[in-house]
Amino acid sequence: MNQLRWDPTLREWVAYATHRQDRTFLPPAEYCPLCPTKPGGFPTEVPRESYEIAVFENKFPSFSPDAAEPEEPGSTLTPTAAGRGVCEVVLYSDEHGSTLAGMSQRRIRNLVEVWADRYEELGSLDYVDYVFVFENKGEAIGVTLHHPHGQIYALPFVPPRPKKELEAARDYRENNDGRCLHCDLLAQEHEDGRRVVAKGEQFTAFIPFFAHYPFEVHLYARRCAPSLTDLDAAERDDLARVLKQVLMGYDALFGFSLPYVMAMHQAPTDGADSSGVAHFHIEFYPPNRAAEKLKYLAGSEQGAGAYIVDVLPEKTAETLREAVERAGS
Repeated sequence: MNQLRWDPTLREWVAYATHRQDRTFLPPAEYCPLCPTKPGGFPTEVPRESYEIAVFENKFPSFSPDAAEPEEPGSTLTPTAAGRGVCEVVLYSDEHGSTLAGMSQRRIRNLVEVWADRYEELGSLDYVDYVFVFENKGEAIGVTLHHPHGQIYALPFVPPRPKKELEAARDYRENNDGRCLHCDLLAQEHEDGRRVVAKGEQFTAFIPFFAHYPFEVHLYARRCAPSLTDLDAAERDDLARVLKQVLMGYDALFGFSLPYVMAMHQAPTDGADSSGVAHFHIEFYPPNRAAEKLKYLAGSEQGAGAYIVDVLPEKTAETLREAVERAGS
C-alpha cells in the first residue's frame, strides 16, 4: 500500500508504504541482494555474474507507478492521495565492500550519465513532479544494506525542502533584478574563500556560511544550470572530479569511511518554468561532528526546526580542506 496524507499544519504530504516494514535489514555479505548472482550462489536482484553500474526498481518502494486510490478517503482538511511514483536503486559497483569515494573518476563520470538519464526519463512521466537523486551511506544514517548504492525517487509532488529552496530563490530573483540566489551565494563564498574546500573549473565545493551540520558540504555548478541534463560534457567531467575530491576528503577527515546523506537539488519536472530559479547542486549531510561524536537531531532541531551547531563553518571548512589536500596528495 502506497498512500499520501496531507498535513495541513505544515502544508506537506506524508507518504505511507506499509510493505516496507518487511524490507531486508543488514543481511550477511554472502546474502546481499545487491551483489551479482554467482553460479550456484544466492539469487540476488541482479541476475548477472558481474556489472559496472545497475539500475532497477526498488523491491520495497515508497512510491509505486500503479498505486491504488486510498481506501481511507480523508477529509477536506486532511485529504489523501495515491502514492504514485517510481523508486529506483542505483548500484555503483558489483564490489560489495567498495564505496563511491573509492571508485575511479571514470566510474563516477559514468554514474553522472546514469543520473542524468534517469532524471530525464523519470521526469517525463506525467505523474512525476520531482526527481530526487540521493544516497544514504553508513549505519549511523540508518542504511539497511551496505552494498554501495544510491536511490532515485520520482515523486508526484515537489518535496518540502527543495520547494522551500525554490520559493526562496524565486523571491530573491523578483527582488534583486533577476539575479540567481545560488549564483550570488557562490560568488560570496568565492570572494570570502575561507569555507571553500575544493574548486574545479566548473564546480565548487564549500561548507556554507549557514551550515546546519558541522561538515555539511554544498557542491554548486558555477553556471546557472537547472538540472543534470543541462550540464555539458565539460561540466559533467568536472562534477565527477570535484565530487571524488570531496568524498576522498570525507574519508581522510577522521580516518574512516564517513557516513552521510547526499542529496541532489535540481529543477522540478512538473512543467513549471524554473529558469533562473533552480540551480543544480548537491548537498551532503554527514552526522559526525568529531571522529567519535555524532550531531544528533534532538529537541531544538526536530521539535522546533531550529538547528544548533557546535562549531563554526570557517573552522570545519579549514579542517576538511586540509583532509581533501591530504587525500589528493
